[in-house]
Order: sequence, then structure tokens, then C-alpha cells
Amino acid sequence: MNLNEKRRLVIKEETYKLLKAGHIREIQYPEWLTNMVLVKKANGKWRMCIDFTNLNKDCPKDSYLLPSIDSLVDSVSGCRLLSFLNAFSGYNQIRMHLCDECKNAFMTELSNYCYQVMPFMLKNAGDTYQRLMDRILTPMIGRNVQAYVDDMVVTLTEKDQHVADLEELFTPIAKYNLKLNLEKCVFGVEPGKFLGFLLTERGIESKLGQVCNNHADEEPCHDKGGTTTDWAHGLLVQVLISRRR
Repeated sequence: MNLNEKRRLVIKEETYKLLKAGHIREIQYPEWLTNMVLVKKANGKWRMCIDFTNLNKDCPKDSYLLPSIDSLVDSVSGCRLLSFLNAFSGYNQIRMHLCDECKNAFMTELSNYCYQVMPFMLKNAGDTYQRLMDRILTPMIGRNVQAYVDDMVVTLTEKDQHVADLEELFTPIAKYNLKLNLEKCVFGVEPGKFLGFLLTERGIESKLGQVCNNHADEEPCHDKGGTTTDWAHGLLVQVLISRRR
């Protein structure tokens, strides 16, 4: 199979996934129509991206401010325990206004489609998601939770209070039906031992394999497969049990 055939197969598979998830629909009369491009990821797999360059040029910039990275770093200093949560395909959890769906259309060899949810690469996608998080987490922001777009971190100086804080965070997450990416969620992390978490302009990132290699002589904090430690798993179970009562 040559490269072009592989790309066609990737496009077909990704398009089917988006259709099955209800993220896109076929469209006949789009107001805008843009190209679809494939970008090779670090692991060798392909990511299907939409080139919204022309649409973004015509859209006004949302002036909503993202949190300061320096402030986020300062907020976790001195915390005895942290829990990191990441939204699953965060932008895609926001529905597009029906009148705007025809503006984010893209073409493939199969047909033309448009997004019914907010896609990545839109000019104001990050600002829109940050506004959502700031509104639904208003009582917690700056007190025991920090949020940067689709990344959240629960911060606390007292270890015994951490379960209660997680339960408080899960309440609005459940209320607004937000989905979490469990592979990127880590609970009960001691900041001094989990140096693989990096606060960057793209949010909160982790390099789990590097962390465990750096701390091979210490008590295991996380394995490369993405499973939490027994202690952290127990912490999550406590939260889930308390929510059912």
C-alpha cells in the first residue's frame, strides 16, 4: 500500500469515526468550504486536520483572556497534593450554533461535511472553552482548582481535604455532562515527585515515561501504561463512593 492509499484509508476511517460520534454531518450547500490535511504525529500515526486559515482571517478575535501561565505555576507551589484532569476531545464537547455549522465545512473524496461541534483550529476555540470552564467552575477557580482551557488541576495544601475537593469538582462536571480523558487524568500526585507535569501555553502536559525513569529508585508514582498507583486509585474510588451516597 503506497502513501496515498494509506492517507485515503486514514481519511475514510477518521471521517467514519466523526460521523458515528455525531461530530460532523454531510452538507450540500456550505457557505465556506476548506481543505482537509493530514498531519503526522510523533507516534507515526496520522491526524486529520482542517485548514481554517481563510475562515479565521474573516472572524473577529475573541478578547477573552486565558489564565497567566506564571499564575498557574505559582498556584501549585506549596501544595501537598495535586490531581490533574483532562477533558476528552475538549473542544468537541461544545455544540456549534446551527446557523454556523455551514461555515466550518470541509471537503473529502467521499463528500463534503461540516462540524456540528466546535472543531480544533478555529480562531476562538480556546477562548470559548476557557470561558465555559471559568463559568461552570466559578466557585472553585483560584480556591482549590485551576483550569487552563481543557486541563484542570485540583490543588490543596491539606491532604485530608483532597477527596472532598475532587467530589466538589466532579459535581459540575457531571451536571454539565463533560467527559474526561482517563488516560490523561492522574490523582493524588505529590508535586515534588511528579516532575513530568509541565505547565505550558498549551495547557498541562505530562511525560509519564520520563517521570518514572527519573524516579526509578523512589516509590512508583505511575507506570507507562497510564494507570494510577494503588493509593491514587483508592482515592478515586473514595470520591465515586461518596458521590453515590
